[in-house]
Amino acid sequence: MVNQSTYSKPMSVRSSWRRVRLALPVFFAVTLLMATCWLATTVSVAALPLTSAPVSAALLSFPGVRPANLGVTDGRFAPCPTTSNCVSSQSQDQEHAIAPFRYTIAPEDAFSNLKTVLEAQPRVTLLTTTDDYMRTEFTLPIVGFVDDVEFYLDRATHVIQVRSASRMGESDLGVNRKRVETLRTKLGEDEGSKF
Repeated sequence: MVNQSTYSKPMSVRSSWRRVRLALPVFFAVTLLMATCWLATTVSVAALPLTSAPVSAALLSFPGVRPANLGVTDGRFAPCPTTSNCVSSQSQDQEHAIAPFRYTIAPEDAFSNLKTVLEAQPRVTLLTTTDDYMRTEFTLPIVGFVDDVEFYLDRATHVIQVRSASRMGESDLGVNRKRVETLRTKLGEDEGSKF
């Protein structure tokens, strides 16, 4: 005679495995929903734009609020905040300091070259352009965070001052510093060109 309990065990294992297989997609869907809700609550609804960003700009959009303190006053940018998500060529502390762009050609040509490089960059919007000042917004791919980047043509010292700051968060994982150094390379300053 065959013991019935030996046959019920494989059936319970099979049904348990079937339940796990059915529960996994539900688990991942709930986890994704929770992560999305968490991200949405970290951004103020009032800070979101009224118009939607282009699909090519970013999959998500977390632009933050445009700072009111941008611009140049008496030849100076606004100081970097105490957080580590900002670099400025006018900053005195080591965490925020970065070298300005040095040029040896005519100041107008140097500034024009910079504008050409900026216009060729993906996800860059030039907001303000004058003879000695440019204000841009860089949108990060995928997440859609917006960083404010400013340039000031300092004719007296033959440099272009630069300030790059994230609108949101406390750390940028070095993104602002890398951006400025990438622009420096694209301008050809590191290669000894006549920028």
